Amino acid sequence: MGLSIWQILLVAVLAILLFGRGRISDLMGDVAKGIKSFKKGMAEDDEDENNKPEPPKVINQKSEDVVSEKTSENTENK
Repeated sequence: MGLSIWQILLVAVLAILLFGRGRISDLMGDVAKGIKSFKKGMAEDDEDENNKPEPPKVINQKSEDVVSEKTSENTENK
């Protein structure tokens, strides 16, 4: 048992009578705005992921201190 054309037309006529022609078009406009807003938000999220800054580089200070201590010991021994 499928829907016949008469049943679909009856539902469409009832929807137009209940909600009015202007209200249905307003509803469709609101749906379109929601879709556009969603797409814009998704595009902004993609841009944020692509523009993430690199993590700061850590300089190992211990190795530099050891190098400077060895050079100072070598200059003191001479």
